[in-house]
Amino acid sequence: MKRLFIKTYGCQMNVYDSARMADLLAPLGFAAVDAADDADMVILNTCHIREKAAEKVYSELGKLKRLKQKRQAEGGRMIVAVAGCVAQAEGAEIIARQSAVDIVVGPQSYQRLPEMIAKILRGTGHALETEFPAEDKFDSLPAPAAHGVTAFLTVQEGCDKFCTFCVVPYTRGAEFSRPVAQVLAEARALVLGGVREITLLGQNVNAYRGAGPDGPWTLAGLIEALAGIEGLQRLRYVTSHPRDLGDDLVNAHRDIGILMPYLHLPVQAGSDSVLAAMNRGHTAADYLRLVERIRAARPDIALSGDFIVGFPGESDADFQATLDLVKTVGYAQAFSFKYSARPGTPAAAARQVPEAVKEARLAELQALLSAQQQAFNAACQGRTLPVLFESAGRKPGQAVGRSPYLQPVHAENAEALIGRIVAVEIEAVLPNSLKGRLVQTREEALPH
Repeated sequence: MKRLFIKTYGCQMNVYDSARMADLLAPLGFAAVDAADDADMVILNTCHIREKAAEKVYSELGKLKRLKQKRQAEGGRMIVAVAGCVAQAEGAEIIARQSAVDIVVGPQSYQRLPEMIAKILRGTGHALETEFPAEDKFDSLPAPAAHGVTAFLTVQEGCDKFCTFCVVPYTRGAEFSRPVAQVLAEARALVLGGVREITLLGQNVNAYRGAGPDGPWTLAGLIEALAGIEGLQRLRYVTSHPRDLGDDLVNAHRDIGILMPYLHLPVQAGSDSVLAAMNRGHTAADYLRLVERIRAARPDIALSGDFIVGFPGESDADFQATLDLVKTVGYAQAFSFKYSARPGTPAAAARQVPEAVKEARLAELQALLSAQQQAFNAACQGRTLPVLFESAGRKPGQAVGRSPYLQPVHAENAEALIGRIVAVEIEAVLPNSLKGRLVQTREEALPH
């Protein structure tokens, strides 16, 4: 067997893509290992969203070059590949800057890895593939393997929104939705392999319009069909755009029991002028009305969001509008970042906010968001929540799982319950998780 190490950066879709690359290469004799040191092939599955993403990749490639040279000195060989969005954005420049790289492959082309590896083994030079191929990459991939109780399942890729700060339309391409039958088949295979919770993925997942037997299906229709799969107990989806969250999806949160009461709904800013400059296509009032509709349909829903502070042109009043929106909504969890320019995006050429101002605003926003998350978690203390146990904990007999609101929960004497949904009374709120005790283990008596 050959040893394969994949280092994954960024979003859940990259986690899914890494798993599929491992599945794709398994028939070629590659078995996954936990470190690059002894690997015969290393894949860096990269993300271009966050600040200095490319620099981090080149730093890692410098380390791999030394490992590769050591392997060659010992008479061995290591193949180094860069995949994902940095690969798509940088292309041939990666090979030009770092001679250790053998393969550069974009996120729409990793189904071609076997032939690219064959080219390297033939000694015919580097392999580069960053086009957007006409064929559906999912048609070329083997059936997915289940690797635990939970799984990601990509149903949609790309984005047509062209937010002025975002590289996704350039690195992932136009919106594409997988056919309904293909998604359902993959979900059934995962459930047969022991998966009990599936998270549907897409750069703009609620823009899903997959081909169904009677025409295009929306995400709500897909969720309804998935809910009929015997053995599937929980469904989630991420990431949504407010412009594409229609009434049918709002109603799905009300009507479909296995759809968890947790929604990641990025708004990015609370100022209408900043939202317009971002090309978000909605106002703060539009977002707040949508939140009201969602909470009317599912009162216990927990909301998460994304925020960018220090976007070009953001004034003190604009930032205050973001704070006001956060206070109005009340988030169970949220992610916030300083704006950092992405080459080639419209906002990169605009006048930038001073770094010190960005840092101060981010600290203030994160303090508010952290307080809201702590308050949400504290409100769970004393409640009994259904927890899907996913893995063993650090202590003997301990197990770790997730609440319906995606909170990590650990309990003692629960290791035998991995893969089951169990009632857990929340006894304590810790900095990064909840601690609970088992109330009952009769899974069939519980809500999901």
